[in-house]
Amino acid sequence: MLVKITPKRHVTFPRRVLHALGVRPGDQIELTGGPDGFALRPRQADPTRPVPSWPKLVGGSGPDDEEAL
Repeated sequence: MLVKITPKRHVTFPRRVLHALGVRPGDQIELTGGPDGFALRPRQADPTRPVPSWPKLVGGSGPDDEEAL
């Protein structure tokens, strides 16, 4: 699976990756380096903080929809 890096070094992960990690808006993803590369690990945000809406994760096809590509 490939992800695109923008000129501002932003990365968009496919919906299924975010779902598999169990992350939502406001959460963080920790990158841990090792001899074989990097591993992603979810870091959940404060559960008392309100979560903003994230419409791209709820149905429809957008620029991050793998099937549309």
